[in-house]
Amino acid sequence: MVEDPDLTRPDPDASRRAAEAALRAAGVEDGHVAVAFVGADEIQRLNKAYRGVERPTDVLSFPVDGAGPTAGPRELGDVVICPEHTRDIEEAVVHGALHLCGHDHEVDSGEMLALQERVMASLRGALG
Repeated sequence: MVEDPDLTRPDPDASRRAAEAALRAAGVEDGHVAVAFVGADEIQRLNKAYRGVERPTDVLSFPVDGAGPTAGPRELGDVVICPEHTRDIEEAVVHGALHLCGHDHEVDSGEMLALQERVMASLRGALG
């Protein structure tokens, strides 16, 4: 896999493929996900405001629609990524999208991270 050394310019097509693969793996067939790339100061501000953690992180997810019915296409939410704190942008997109689908590695027994790894393996296979 070729990685872009300029992490401030993530590949939008790769991010889209990663988000779509994560949603398919989670069994979500429709919905909208927004992916934003921010600097370290902004991700730290968001991390403090929403998680009470005063340090930068790689990815945060902000779900919008719950599991109930919606009037139109599901608005799954936003994934916010700090490229300078992320080793693999695509993996961060997958991770964030899985959180938007209701997965939570902080409370499950490893299922989310195992699913994430399967998604990443399929993406790497598609690139190989």
